[in-house]
Amino acid sequence: MPPLPDDKPVTPPATVRTVTVRRWRSGQVEQVQDDVAEEVPVAFTYHGIPHVVMLATPKDLEDLGIGFTFTEGLVETPEEVRGVEAATLDNACELRLNIAPERFSALLLRQRNLTGRTGCGLCGTETLEEAIRRPAPVGPGVTIAPAELHAALRDLQTKQPLNARTGSVHAAAWCLPGRGVQVVREDVGRHNALDKVVGALLRSGADASTGYLLVSSRASYEMVQKAATAGISLLAAISAPTALAIRLAEDCGMTLIGFARDDRHVVYTHPHRVP
Repeated sequence: MPPLPDDKPVTPPATVRTVTVRRWRSGQVEQVQDDVAEEVPVAFTYHGIPHVVMLATPKDLEDLGIGFTFTEGLVETPEEVRGVEAATLDNACELRLNIAPERFSALLLRQRNLTGRTGCGLCGTETLEEAIRRPAPVGPGVTIAPAELHAALRDLQTKQPLNARTGSVHAAAWCLPGRGVQVVREDVGRHNALDKVVGALLRSGADASTGYLLVSSRASYEMVQKAATAGISLLAAISAPTALAIRLAEDCGMTLIGFARDDRHVVYTHPHRVP
């Protein structure tokens, strides 16, 4: 994709805050310092026009902006993201994105069509088809042995520094067969962590379809949707999938794994990739 802006680095808010707490343990009370994860509002603007505000961990924000833009279908190819810049506001952040003119026009049209509507329970989408967007089928993808999958899961546990300090953030990891964990991103939101990984891959020019994803959360349909949009053929989650996630994975040819912990896992769809 085109080079990103070379503006001076932006210092986002801290990702961790230290607070004083009263800890009760076995009948004993002590006052101690505790690290907690920060979450801040992050406003996404496209060519200066506000689009959405989300709560996120203020780290790897450029990855988040590009990943979200791609996995939400606002662009069709990475090259259609023309630039991204993170700005720090008072206790908040703004992601300023530029996309291809035709994609921006389509985004404006969708926003105009929604003007004046109230009571929408589908996150600003206009139709059911738009809400349950079905990605194109994934390709042949990867094949991994169960032992390799569990080795990557164990490795991921050692690559979550923010969660190690706070115990309250999710992680997503992109792994390569035979090489293990390659990219890890953390965030208070499981969708944000996944978008950050996809954004990091797009920015580096990596082919996401050559690897697989691990997530330290449940596998809701949005997680399957985003992974499939990036062309990823295997998604393994530490917790359970939803029924809609299973149907979506089945339809788009993705291998969906849940309860991937210790030395066990459950394969819900397309088990041929984990022989």
